[in-house]
Amino acid sequence: MANYTSLFLFLHTLLFTLPLTLPAIIAASANSPRAISPSLRRLVTKLINRDSISSPYYDAAKATVSGHASRSLKHSMARLAYLQSKAMSNNNVSPTIDIGVVAAESTVQFLANFSIGEPPVSQLVTMDTGSNLLWVQCLPCVRCFEQSSPVFDPSKSSTYRNLDCNSGFCSGGNCDLSKNCKFSLGYVDGTHVAGLMATEKLTFSTSDEGLTSVTDVIIGCGHNNNDFDRQQSGILGLGPNPISLVNKLDSKFSYCLGRIRDPNYMDNQLIFGDAADMEGFSTSLEVFNSLYYLNMEKIIVGEKALDINPETFKRTNSGAGGTVIDSGTTITFLSNAAFDALAGEVKSLLEGVLERVNNPDQPSQLCYRGRVDRDLEGFPVVTFGFAGGAELGLDAESMFQENGGDEFCMAVHGSNLHELNVIGVMAQQNYNIGYDLLGKKIFFQRIDCQLLD
Repeated sequence: MANYTSLFLFLHTLLFTLPLTLPAIIAASANSPRAISPSLRRLVTKLINRDSISSPYYDAAKATVSGHASRSLKHSMARLAYLQSKAMSNNNVSPTIDIGVVAAESTVQFLANFSIGEPPVSQLVTMDTGSNLLWVQCLPCVRCFEQSSPVFDPSKSSTYRNLDCNSGFCSGGNCDLSKNCKFSLGYVDGTHVAGLMATEKLTFSTSDEGLTSVTDVIIGCGHNNNDFDRQQSGILGLGPNPISLVNKLDSKFSYCLGRIRDPNYMDNQLIFGDAADMEGFSTSLEVFNSLYYLNMEKIIVGEKALDINPETFKRTNSGAGGTVIDSGTTITFLSNAAFDALAGEVKSLLEGVLERVNNPDQPSQLCYRGRVDRDLEGFPVVTFGFAGGAELGLDAESMFQENGGDEFCMAVHGSNLHELNVIGVMAQQNYNIGYDLLGKKIFFQRIDCQLLD
């Protein structure tokens, strides 16, 4: 456990964001959208991969394969520890306090743009299914980190309202002298965000290139924010808590993630409300401690079902184990019995075909000499099977990660922390994934995101 603690202190962890391109959002500020019911139109925001050419983070000189791989592993391990601590907590995290970690040089992140306030002000935030609150930096700043878009000034918005201390969304009597509800997000490395809870109007694009506003959305307005130093304005929590934007928009959302390592891929998207894409096969979706759990049952390699007891994937009464799907973890983690079975099958398929190599940063990781696109052509699809017949298929691009220097490793790792299984975003690429919180279902549809309506 000490190793994971040091990882917490070594790096900040992740939180994710939904965007349109910045020019599109700035253009939205010049138009006055109609305030209509969000369920009447399709609320769409393009997701910008942090490492794509559309991202303000993009730096071709620093976009090395080995750097990505190293950060993916370290960041994912820190995220695993965060998810496990959240899963094992005795009760749900307070809606005004989120304990987590923030990614420093994070790996796979998806950013989203929308506008906030009236007149609308462009914001760039990080999408995160592992937290609940939508928060952005606000003026006046006691302390603020650098961001690429303008810092929101609530005094200039005609639709901004501080949340009253007596509101049902303000927990624990956490209020200032004026009876305004406060929030504080604490992070294990000492980073924190603090300010006032409020309601505000958000402006989104729609599938027909129009604009739609959603009023009275609960937000956190951060006035005292240290050590974040990011390009983004804040975090878009997509958790199941009542304060989440998801709850405001019919308790449904879907996101489609394309080729993660392709910096030119531009068709990732996030959709809210009744018009979210709920296509493909579904399985049950359960919520514990504001995390999304799935009823995983088996792993199949090609046509071969691995010998794994289904109980390996289930959550115990103590909170240990279970299978979580998460937008903030890059690689996938499997409990030891499942990982050993899968790694054993991979070894048997590649034995005598490719040379095994050691990763000094993580000796337990399974790595080989070669390239994924060249040497794993024809490698069987690894399928995660869920209750009800839903499946998530991992091709070689999702199962393995280039490590640089003509070397690659499995993008699946053993979980040492109470046997928690975590399905990361590499396993979710090339899928549209729909969350129906009221129907308690999640949908998997393998598709190129550009083919979505």
